[in-house]
Amino acid sequence: MQHHVIVTFGKEKQYEFKFSGAAMAEDARQWFDREFVALECDVATPTGKILAVDRILSVAKYAGESRFKEQRTWAEQFAKYTAAILGRELIRVDVEHYSIGY
Repeated sequence: MQHHVIVTFGKEKQYEFKFSGAAMAEDARQWFDREFVALECDVATPTGKILAVDRILSVAKYAGESRFKEQRTWAEQFAKYTAAILGRELIRVDVEHYSIGY
Protein backbone atom coordinates (compact mmCIF):
# COMPACT_ATOMS: atom_id res chain seq x y z
CA MET A 1 0.00 0.00 0.00
CA GLN A 2 1.26 3.48 -0.85
CA HIS A 3 1.08 6.05 1.93
CA HIS A 4 1.08 9.83 1.75
CA VAL A 5 1.39 11.67 5.06
CA ILE A 6 1.21 15.46 5.14
CA VAL A 7 2.11 17.37 8.30
CA THR A 8 1.19 21.05 8.33
CA PHE A 9 2.06 23.84 10.74
CA GLY A 10 0.00 26.52 9.02
CA LYS A 11 -0.06 28.08 5.59
CA GLU A 12 3.09 27.43 3.54
CA LYS A 13 4.55 25.20 6.29
CA GLN A 14 3.91 21.71 4.98
CA TYR A 15 5.98 18.52 5.07
CA GLU A 16 5.08 15.59 2.82
CA PHE A 17 6.15 11.97 3.08
CA LYS A 18 5.42 9.29 0.48
CA PHE A 19 6.39 5.67 0.97
CA SER A 20 5.31 2.08 0.44
CA GLY A 21 4.38 -0.22 3.26
CA ALA A 22 4.15 0.72 6.90
CA ALA A 23 5.64 -0.26 10.22
CA MET A 24 3.96 -2.68 12.58
CA ALA A 25 1.18 -1.04 14.59
CA GLU A 26 2.64 -2.23 17.92
CA ASP A 27 6.06 -0.75 17.07
CA ALA A 28 4.30 2.49 16.16
CA ARG A 29 2.39 2.62 19.45
CA GLN A 30 5.59 2.05 21.41
CA TRP A 31 7.43 4.76 19.44
CA PHE A 32 4.64 7.29 20.04
CA ASP A 33 4.52 6.35 23.75
CA ARG A 34 8.28 6.99 24.08
CA GLU A 35 8.15 10.28 22.15
CA PHE A 36 5.08 11.43 24.09
CA VAL A 37 6.97 10.98 27.37
CA ALA A 38 10.32 12.32 26.07
CA LEU A 39 8.68 15.50 24.73
CA GLU A 40 6.70 15.91 27.97
CA CYS A 41 3.43 16.17 26.07
CA ASP A 42 0.34 17.20 27.98
CA VAL A 43 -3.16 16.47 26.71
CA ALA A 44 -6.26 17.44 28.64
CA THR A 45 -9.05 14.94 28.01
CA PRO A 46 -12.35 14.78 29.87
CA THR A 47 -12.06 10.99 30.33
CA GLY A 48 -8.34 10.94 31.11
CA LYS A 49 -7.78 8.48 28.28
CA ILE A 50 -5.31 9.54 25.58
CA LEU A 51 -6.32 8.31 22.11
CA ALA A 52 -3.87 7.44 19.34
CA VAL A 53 -4.80 10.60 17.41
CA ASP A 54 -4.09 12.68 20.51
CA ARG A 55 -0.65 11.11 20.79
CA ILE A 56 0.09 11.74 17.11
CA LEU A 57 -1.05 15.37 17.27
CA SER A 58 0.69 16.05 20.58
CA VAL A 59 4.00 14.57 19.45
CA ALA A 60 3.89 16.70 16.29
CA LYS A 61 2.97 19.82 18.28
CA TYR A 62 5.57 19.39 21.03
CA ALA A 63 8.31 18.32 18.57
CA GLY A 64 7.59 21.48 16.59
CA GLU A 65 8.12 22.41 13.00
CA SER A 66 11.89 22.64 13.42
CA ARG A 67 12.13 18.91 14.08
CA PHE A 68 10.32 18.17 10.81
CA LYS A 69 12.52 20.65 8.97
CA GLU A 70 15.89 19.71 10.49
CA GLN A 71 15.60 16.04 11.49
CA ARG A 72 14.46 14.23 8.37
CA THR A 73 15.01 10.72 9.79
CA TRP A 74 12.85 11.50 12.83
CA ALA A 75 10.18 13.08 10.61
CA GLU A 76 10.10 10.03 8.33
CA GLN A 77 9.67 7.77 11.36
CA PHE A 78 6.81 9.98 12.54
CA ALA A 79 5.11 9.62 9.14
CA LYS A 80 5.60 5.84 8.90
CA TYR A 81 4.38 5.24 12.42
CA THR A 82 1.39 7.54 11.88
CA ALA A 83 0.43 5.49 8.81
CA ALA A 84 0.88 2.26 10.77
CA ILE A 85 -1.43 3.36 13.57
CA LEU A 86 -4.12 4.94 11.40
CA GLY A 87 -3.97 2.46 8.50
CA ARG A 88 -4.89 4.99 5.84
CA GLU A 89 -3.29 5.79 2.49
CA LEU A 90 -3.65 9.58 2.79
CA ILE A 91 -3.30 11.28 6.15
CA ARG A 92 -3.15 15.01 6.86
CA VAL A 93 -1.87 16.00 10.31
CA ASP A 94 -2.85 19.64 10.84
CA VAL A 95 -0.89 20.73 13.89
CA GLU A 96 -2.12 24.33 13.83
CA HIS A 97 -5.79 23.24 14.05
CA TYR A 98 -5.03 20.09 16.08
CA SER A 99 -6.82 17.78 13.67
CA ILE A 100 -6.23 14.76 11.48
CA GLY A 101 -7.95 14.32 8.14
CA TYR A 102 -8.08 11.46 5.66
